[in-house]
Amino acid sequence: MRSAKLYRYALPMDSGVILRERRLTEREGFVIELAEDGRIGRGEVAPLPGFSCETMEEVYTQLIEQLNGWKNGEPALDESELYPSVAFGLSMAQLELEGGLPSEGMYRSAPLCSGDPDELLPKLNAMEGKKVAKIKVGLYEPIRDGMLVNLFLESIPDLNLRLDANRAWTKEKALKFASYVTPSYRQRIEFIEEPCQVPGDSFSFAIDTGIALAWDETLQHAVRKPEFKLTDFTGVKTIVIKPTLIGSVQTCIGLIAAAKLLGIKTVISSSIETSLGLTQLARFAKWQLPDEVPGLDTIGLYAEQLEVPWPDSPLPLKKLSEQALIWQA
Repeated sequence: MRSAKLYRYALPMDSGVILRERRLTEREGFVIELAEDGRIGRGEVAPLPGFSCETMEEVYTQLIEQLNGWKNGEPALDESELYPSVAFGLSMAQLELEGGLPSEGMYRSAPLCSGDPDELLPKLNAMEGKKVAKIKVGLYEPIRDGMLVNLFLESIPDLNLRLDANRAWTKEKALKFASYVTPSYRQRIEFIEEPCQVPGDSFSFAIDTGIALAWDETLQHAVRKPEFKLTDFTGVKTIVIKPTLIGSVQTCIGLIAAAKLLGIKTVISSSIETSLGLTQLARFAKWQLPDEVPGLDTIGLYAEQLEVPWPDSPLPLKKLSEQALIWQA
C-alpha cells in the first residue's frame, strides 16, 4: 500500500545571506514523504532563488502530478520533462524508500570563510587529512578578494582553497584579482568556480593564470540540453554538482562516473538545502565520492534546522510535523 505526503516549509535564515544581490531572509521549499509497506523515504525540493529556472508555484504543480502518479503506480515522467529540483527530490525520496541511500555520511565539509584566517584555524585543525576551505569571491572589488585569498594562503601554509565567483567578473577584473595572488600560491587554489561572466573568458583566465577552473553554472545549463556530452568539458579540472540544480540522483551518479573516466574531479555541493536535505547530500557524497571533501558547509546560514539534525550543529531543530502539510493521498 502506497501513500504520500507533501509538506511546505519556511525556515528563517541568518540575516547576512545574500544571493545574486538579493537578501534571503527565509528559505522556502517542499519535502516529499513517500510511504510503502512500512518504509518511508523523504526528498527535499527547494528551488534556489536566483539560480533555479523553476519557481515554487511551478514546482508545486509538477509535484502534485508526480505524487498522484506514484500513488497510483503510474510510470514517472521522463526526467527531461521534470524541473531539476523536482527530479532530484523525487529520486532521493524513492532511493531512501528503497533503502538505497547508505546511512553513513561525509560530514567533513570544506568550511566557508570570509574575513580572519585565525577564525578558520579551529575548524581546519579539527579536519582530518587535507585542509580545504572555501571563499566566496566577486562580492567586492577584485583587488580586495585577491589580497584576502593571498592572506589565507600565506597565513596557513598547508591550506588549499576553493573559490567561487558565480560569474561575477569580466576577464579584466578576474586578471586583476589573480595579480594580487602570489604566483607560487596559485597551485594551492584547488579551483575557482566560474570566475567570468562569459565561459570562454573563464577558460582563457585559467590558461593565463595557471589557476584551475571548475564549472558550476556552465554544467547546470549544459546538462539540460539533449546534445550534452561531458567530453566537451575536457581541460577543466573540476565539475561542481549541485543536485538541486542538476537533476535526479541517477543523473548525478552518471556525471560522477563520466568525470572519473575523463580524469575530472567531482565535488558535491549544497544549494542551501535544510538540514534534512543537507544530511542526505552528505550521505550521497560519502557513498559516491568517499575520498572527496564536499561543499556542504551551509547549515550556519540558517537560524533553525528541519527534522534531521546536522551533526554538532547548535541550531534549534524544527519537526517536519510543524510545517504545513499541503497535500496527502
